[in-house]
Amino acid sequence: ECRPGGNTKPMVAQSRAIPVILTRPAEQGARFAQALLDRFGQTISVVQSPLLAPQFLQPQIIPKSWSAVIFTSATAVAAAGLMSAAILPRKAYCVGDRTAEAATAAGFSAISAKGNATALCALVQKLREPGPLLHLRGEEALGQVAETLTLAGIETFEVITYREVAQTLSAESLAVLSGDAPVILPVFSPRSAMILAQQLAKPSCSAPVVTVAMSQAVADALATIDASQRFVADSPDAPSMLSAIGRALIAMQAA
Repeated sequence: ECRPGGNTKPMVAQSRAIPVILTRPAEQGARFAQALLDRFGQTISVVQSPLLAPQFLQPQIIPKSWSAVIFTSATAVAAAGLMSAAILPRKAYCVGDRTAEAATAAGFSAISAKGNATALCALVQKLREPGPLLHLRGEEALGQVAETLTLAGIETFEVITYREVAQTLSAESLAVLSGDAPVILPVFSPRSAMILAQQLAKPSCSAPVVTVAMSQAVADALATIDASQRFVADSPDAPSMLSAIGRALIAMQAA
């Protein structure tokens, strides 16, 4: 564990690939790593070090004549796969296309809201889904889906099916952080940012760190990291993160 060198150390001119340490959960991290390599090629090298990993729970599901299930993450779909198929409806409302793809692969008839929790709630209401609905979700979730839909007259129950457990930085990522070349750290959630900040706040290491935050909330959680440069995505989505990383690379190459 190490504290990156910030503005106290000048950046080194880059003639080799710039390391990008991805701390997303493994599946999302693998997808984003491919998107990075497709866009930036040999300009970067990707090191994956997930800071969160799912721990699946075994919740009790109330027996009801569910009209549909709601998924707000692909991890919740994976959790559903560990349950008895007999207790779940086959129709699934999904927050976005990635989650809908996972639900379809798991045997559900999936409908994508192509957005966020607000868009999902609006879609369920627009399609006049009768309910009761079952929202299978993680321990930490945004949007208050069950509460919103129930207040709108569609009875919705929520069940926590997994929690994300903090992980330590990998030996490979710590080795990169102990070098003298600049390192890009894209961070996608406030919780990951807090975990990362805690792990980087111990012994010193020499690598200048450039942070790329998915939102201002993530940037705020990264405030204690001694970063050489800081970037924030224009909107909280993968394309904007890729663009922000592109801006970081340009700035680093110009330094």
